[in-house]
Amino acid sequence: MPALCRDCYSTFEHEARCPSCGSPRIKTHVELFDLSIAHMDCDAFYASVEKRDNPELADKPVIIGGGKRGVVSTACYVARIRGVRSAMPMFKALQLCPDAVVIKPRMSVYAEVSREIRKMMDELTPVIEPLSLDEAFMDLSGTQRLHGAPPAVMLARLVKRMKDELGVTGSIGLSHNKFLAKVASDLDKPRGFSVIGKAETAAFLHDKPVRLIWGIGPAAQESLDRAGIRTFSDLLRWDQEALSARFGSMGYRLWHLARGQDKRRVSSHEPMKSISNETTFFEDTASLDILDGHLWRMSEKVADRAKAKGLAGRVVTLKLKQANHKIIARRVSLRDATQIADRIYRTARGLFDQVGDKGPYRLLGCGISDLCPEDQADISGDLLDPGAARRSQAERATDEIRRRFGTDAIVKGRALR
Repeated sequence: MPALCRDCYSTFEHEARCPSCGSPRIKTHVELFDLSIAHMDCDAFYASVEKRDNPELADKPVIIGGGKRGVVSTACYVARIRGVRSAMPMFKALQLCPDAVVIKPRMSVYAEVSREIRKMMDELTPVIEPLSLDEAFMDLSGTQRLHGAPPAVMLARLVKRMKDELGVTGSIGLSHNKFLAKVASDLDKPRGFSVIGKAETAAFLHDKPVRLIWGIGPAAQESLDRAGIRTFSDLLRWDQEALSARFGSMGYRLWHLARGQDKRRVSSHEPMKSISNETTFFEDTASLDILDGHLWRMSEKVADRAKAKGLAGRVVTLKLKQANHKIIARRVSLRDATQIADRIYRTARGLFDQVGDKGPYRLLGCGISDLCPEDQADISGDLLDPGAARRSQAERATDEIRRRFGTDAIVKGRALR
């Protein structure tokens, strides 16, 4: 059985410990050195960066998110063990984990760490498909001759470098297609290295829940539940025509994924099309005060991500999901692109006010699309809002103050709603 030491990268036949360095961190798999499609997912990325930058937080539960009336963006594994989850209301998270340290996201810092990780990936392969700041697909086909080592060895070196040089950890999923590589990366977090080979694909998927499929959210899961589909074995009982008739294009995809088939290539040329943020509420709400507070925080996150990537958007979108799962979507094109949170918020709030239905809602989201470089942003100003330029300047000044003195140096009142 082929084996790899994840500490010294020695390769050998299966042993309980590495014969070279004695490490117990061994990965064995019959196809270990034959697979080349990988998914790397950082472990609690935002929280890991915060703990790296403040060693006093090392053993403490850390939550990244808004104030006491905000929501959780993410949490470290110490907090997750206590039951804290992304999109959970902050008051609920603090009930579960009252000693947690709550930190407002520092998107520019996370983006810089992400760029350093990307440089490390670029040394392995030119075929990289980022999904977000903290995860990406890689196709290492044909790179063994270049590096003198199989992809599995190079991936082990990548996550070791990330830990040693950047202070963040990641988990690797290695398989024969993108779907299974992404599933594998989540099997053994944190600091995991999981492999799903071709020969074992059917047996591996057989009794697994269909929620493993990326993109199967609560609404899709509910639709599948009504059809009696909870596991991959349930999916296998449906023929392709029946699935397509019931679920449309998703049915076609489900038929193939049920068999572990995914023909999508890792694409390094797919441009980012939008930047968005959304949250599913712990309880449906029609409170305008709560919804407005969430909308502002989402606008800030979208703006922070746009600024970190040097982008701006010409279209602002609003997404609402009602208690009955009906989705309401609105969008508007701006005179020129923006990356300013104030403008994104005011535009999204205008779209919200145009929606006749007052809720309750179970999901709220906003974003920007039709992206362009930031040097094309906010050029002409808003002729109908003379105060827009002043607020934009104030926001830029606020960004600089937060960069120098920390994200909590200035907090807008509406962010505490």
